[in-house]
Amino acid sequence: MSQLKKYYEQTVVTKLRDAYKYKNIMEVPKLEKIILNMGLGEAIQNIKILDSAVEEMMMIAGQKPVITRAKRSIAAFKLRVGMPIGCMVTLRRDRMYDFFYKLVNVALPRVRDFRGVSGKAFDGKGNFTLGVKEHIIFHEIDYDKIDKIKGLNICVITSAKTDEEGKDLLKLLGMPFRN
Repeated sequence: MSQLKKYYEQTVVTKLRDAYKYKNIMEVPKLEKIILNMGLGEAIQNIKILDSAVEEMMMIAGQKPVITRAKRSIAAFKLRVGMPIGCMVTLRRDRMYDFFYKLVNVALPRVRDFRGVSGKAFDGKGNFTLGVKEHIIFHEIDYDKIDKIKGLNICVITSAKTDEEGKDLLKLLGMPFRN
């Protein structure tokens, strides 16, 4: 069992239960899944970028990503339906907790001029989205072997009903919010 999951079950659940007066333990918000997405518009011209992105995302997540394909054609971008334009991976259970721990304690502190993440990136239902400009903040990526610095979207899906509950859950799990 993951170290962060044990911490969640032993400490976070009781703190959230006291703060929001939940009657049932199943009402307490929890992490459901983390989705990593890398959109690569340059893959239209150079398909090799997609292969390196899949390999790098596999190192970051510890799980093989799925290649995402275009849903509609856009003539201005020379994009056709079904062309590969990115990759994504969905993490659940122990891999999700391990990735979250690594993100909060290892990767985010490596960001240049890091002052915390914005607390406004919630969707209204307690889910949090974070955009990373450089995927090289993860220690698995060897800086000498990458051909191009890529961005990465990280969506943390929780079972919280409101943004406030979701923010409190992530704060207790260690997410460094700015304000």
